[in-house]
Amino acid sequence: MDETKKPRLITSAYEKEEDFDIERSLRPTDFDSYCGQEKVKAQVKVYIEAARRRGETLDHVLLYGPPGLGKTTLSQIIASEMGGAFKTSSGPAIERPGDMASILNDLSMGDVLFIDEIHRLPRVAEEVLYSAMEDFVFDIVIGKGQGAKSIRMNLAKFTLIGATTRVGMLTAPLRDRFGIVHRLEPYTVPELSTIISNSAKVLGIETEASGAVEIARRSRGTPRIANRLLKRVRDFAQVKYDGIISGQTAVAALDELEVDKVGLDNVDRRVLLCMMEKFGGGPVGLDTLSAATGEDAETIEDVYEPYLLQLGYIQRTPRGRVVTDLCYRHFERIV
Repeated sequence: MDETKKPRLITSAYEKEEDFDIERSLRPTDFDSYCGQEKVKAQVKVYIEAARRRGETLDHVLLYGPPGLGKTTLSQIIASEMGGAFKTSSGPAIERPGDMASILNDLSMGDVLFIDEIHRLPRVAEEVLYSAMEDFVFDIVIGKGQGAKSIRMNLAKFTLIGATTRVGMLTAPLRDRFGIVHRLEPYTVPELSTIISNSAKVLGIETEASGAVEIARRSRGTPRIANRLLKRVRDFAQVKYDGIISGQTAVAALDELEVDKVGLDNVDRRVLLCMMEKFGGGPVGLDTLSAATGEDAETIEDVYEPYLLQLGYIQRTPRGRVVTDLCYRHFERIV
């Protein structure tokens, strides 16, 4: 999604500037402190141990799933476990083949190259990756016309970790070159409660178990949102209450922040109520919904709609979006 269209709401799973420092301080540094994604962790541990025993680099890894679930953190842990340096870039930042060649040439044996939003890698830069991933070489063309020469350069053996929220947008040649592919799933309330409690200790915030659970319930299954809500609830606890995040304090603070008991914010509610009140629950087309709510169509589709689909509050049909009975019950409306 275009950076300029990423919403700045507190419940957005996309990274914001205010998240940079706190995420860095709260990021787990090993598998033992990384909470959640148990199946993925278990399998990746096996692959890492096997690669170590063979004295080889780890196969290239593709991590995909909604934003804010820990793809970058898991990649850093993999690099640490493999004993290599962690080099990072992003798809939009690599514009030309020369940019990619420069990054690859700077890698040492066993390094991990992490490319975020790899689905946004330009095709001309992506093609440089094919031979680099398979044979650890890349071809560079010097000169133009009849005098042009192709020179093959050897690369140090490395591991590429690609992260994406839109795996369907990856080209087949690139996707097929990843030996390890995992989807990261939304977190459960108990997992998020553990993350919140751990974060609270690091930040020096006194948090009761009931307060952690209440924040977890409203965090949309996403650690990034959970940590962001924790910071905001802390502010309310310190100014309006006794400084301790109890269940009651968390409920009161999150209600003031307009984040309801299932994590819906005011935009989510506006979209759903618009569908129910103006269009009789649907079906309604995306462009029509965008015009009626004043929200960008791409933002509705990429940011708000996935969570509403996950909750089962809306459905996509050939004729448009439709509100479900679950949604009517949530708003205590009669179908």
